[in-house]
Amino acid sequence: MSSTHTTPPAGPLAGLRVVEFAGIGPGPFAGMMLADMGADVVVVDRAADVRPGNKAMALQRGKRSLALDLKHPDALAAVWRLLESADALIEGFRPGVLERLGLGPDAVAARCPRLVYGRVTGWGQDGPLAQAAGHDINYVALSGALSISRRPGERPVVPPTLLGDMAGGGMFLVFGVVCALLEAQRSGRGQVVDAAMIDGVNAMAALVHQMRAIGYWRDDPATNFFLNASPFYEVFECADGEHVTLGAIEPPFYAELLRRLGLDDVDPARQYRTEDWPALKARVAARLREKTRAHWCALLEGSDACFAPVLGLDEAAAHPHNLARGSMVEVDGRRQPAPAPRLSRTPARAPSRGAVIGEHTDAVLAELGFDAAAIAVLRQTKACA
Repeated sequence: MSSTHTTPPAGPLAGLRVVEFAGIGPGPFAGMMLADMGADVVVVDRAADVRPGNKAMALQRGKRSLALDLKHPDALAAVWRLLESADALIEGFRPGVLERLGLGPDAVAARCPRLVYGRVTGWGQDGPLAQAAGHDINYVALSGALSISRRPGERPVVPPTLLGDMAGGGMFLVFGVVCALLEAQRSGRGQVVDAAMIDGVNAMAALVHQMRAIGYWRDDPATNFFLNASPFYEVFECADGEHVTLGAIEPPFYAELLRRLGLDDVDPARQYRTEDWPALKARVAARLREKTRAHWCALLEGSDACFAPVLGLDEAAAHPHNLARGSMVEVDGRRQPAPAPRLSRTPARAPSRGAVIGEHTDAVLAELGFDAAAIAVLRQTKACA
């Protein structure tokens, strides 16, 4: 396939080029965030993955796709030209994969000394588990974070595959790459960013470790309001089977919650008397089961009672607050999250259709100095697709 790159540059990262080696999960997510903010993200896809029926994917929005067979020497030559034109690369392979292709950090630094080399894995580039397979649930478990996702007397609840992969991995990769790019502007030298999902989740647990150190966090779920034991920080069922959340941690907010629920006989000063929690939680649960979710939304939403309904993905997209914020956008008839965060002077560019594998092969190769005859040879030898 061939295409021209027509998206006008915009965003704070306009003028930067990032090479993304195709993968799944946190790598493409990190590339999407960089592309949203204006970087020219060129994905090196696998030539073998070019086939009829390939669809544009949301995580590939704002990017361009170059499909190569990295085991072919002519394809590797094209990759080197691409890297020499780039400011950063990102990859999410198991440690050693790119080294075996001759594209490891030392080789890249020798030819592209300013290039930032971003790597995201579950366990990190070293350590006893570096070569072990794993997934989000495993990294969250080994960080200790999974142990604090539970109710009293119950096993830990697995969080969605966002905490390890996207937050602990993708977000920390983006942060590390941008930090290294800023430093490279001063020093003229790139460096390796080792973004490990387990490290990212560990870092995000800093608040818990801080509260634990001062005695504010209790490991026993029965006496820890964060762990769903209390009547004021929990998910509750309504009369229609839908659910709502309460999060009235601070005393003024707790008093407001009690008032709105009509629990005037409850002393708000006893909020943290844990011996009161089981009976009071049962009362709150019974009260919320008396009415529908819509009733409680009308009574509590927007107040200082710290309330929100539990919404499905379609419901969330249609909620007035998310609509007012423009939190979701529609591209080619499909809904996807809007770019975040928001910048006042150099905003992210508007999301466009994601790249299809191999869509921009001819255009990118031409930018790298390959003429039509050379591109034709690359196709004939199956170095590109």
